[in-house]
Amino acid sequence: MTPRRRRLAPAAGIVALLLSAAPAAQDDPWPGPHDVGDEVGARALAEARGTWSDRGSWEARSGRIRRHLAKTLRLDPFPAAGEVGVETTGQRALDGYAVSNVRFETLPGLFVHANVYEPAASEGLRPLVLRSHGHFRGTDTDPEGRFQGDVQRLAGLLARGGAVVITWDMMGWGESHQVTHRRPETTALQTFNTMRILDAALEHLDVDPDRVAMTGSSGGGTQTFLATALDPRIGVCAPVVMVSAHFFGGCDCESGLPIHAVPEDAQGPRLRTSNVEFAALAAPRPQLLVSVGGDWTRNTPEVEIPYLRDVYRALGAPGAVSNAHFADEQHDYGPSKRRAVVAFLADALGLDRAAMLGRDGLLLEGPLTVLDRSQLTATTASHPLPPRALDGDDAVWRAFVELERPAAGAAGAAAPTGR
Repeated sequence: MTPRRRRLAPAAGIVALLLSAAPAAQDDPWPGPHDVGDEVGARALAEARGTWSDRGSWEARSGRIRRHLAKTLRLDPFPAAGEVGVETTGQRALDGYAVSNVRFETLPGLFVHANVYEPAASEGLRPLVLRSHGHFRGTDTDPEGRFQGDVQRLAGLLARGGAVVITWDMMGWGESHQVTHRRPETTALQTFNTMRILDAALEHLDVDPDRVAMTGSSGGGTQTFLATALDPRIGVCAPVVMVSAHFFGGCDCESGLPIHAVPEDAQGPRLRTSNVEFAALAAPRPQLLVSVGGDWTRNTPEVEIPYLRDVYRALGAPGAVSNAHFADEQHDYGPSKRRAVVAFLADALGLDRAAMLGRDGLLLEGPLTVLDRSQLTATTASHPLPPRALDGDDAVWRAFVELERPAAGAAGAAAPTGR
């Protein structure tokens, strides 16, 4: 990515009636705890299945869920935040791919630190993979978040296979020092950041808008299915070790807002939903769920996947959803999971499978370089954050809330589902 600096256009204005500093609560306490238990989750999913029987009734239910999700995250109408600022602060050529250190200014004064992995040689528009990270803490030998070895390996391998891959910090993780993480509004900000990074990629990175995918594990899986639910530009998704009927996310950044309880409205009674139905909002786009026996995705083959297949079948695409289940494995994005996702994305995006997988199906990760954390940072002594950088949770949230949200039908306005 060629080093350059772009400035954001100023925000168009402030909403006439200032929204509150925190999203309003709803009467329905569902789901209550992050984990309601296997039986309660399975029963709730079965009850949800009883509310629809065909494409029309599913679209009525899913439409209400999608609208509620977008409204609760303050993304409908979508905020008018101007052009995304993009600044490249470093670049490194490796074996068959290159890595750039980048800052995205997703709203004026909010900087999202990222790395962009690109093929060393390519012609024409390239596929794009958004690779969100989860709550995997660093160790003495492996750093946290986007710097983690498993994140770098998948991104580098996909770049060697022909894709542009973007990894970035969750709010309050890695280089994200403007805010803290465990706050309910983080869900809204992280989904907004994902969609804004996609805006920037389509504008600046010579990527194919018809070949956009997203994948992430754990909390990165949550980011994956939420962004895919709201942004139809994400045409392929692979949430890893996250989709569950009974587990709603172990952090306020996933389930701190009342996104799983749709209030009664003119379209129908109150609905209880789950991350399974958020994942189902991707249908009929291709989707791979990766699950394991050692966490809350243990029931996926018997509980979650049958529901998703029913949705995909109702939409005429029964073969577009699949599951890679590893009954003896734990909660991570390790080699077996990466192998399943690489094979899936190779088919869905038209990547060079031979550059990523051997004849035995094993990952060709030998040529990859796992860089030190310091080699991937985008803010350094020579590239400090500018003085306009916002400081603190309240300042960032206020700036997000005060972005103008054009009324539906206004010139240039678009809800997330229409972007």
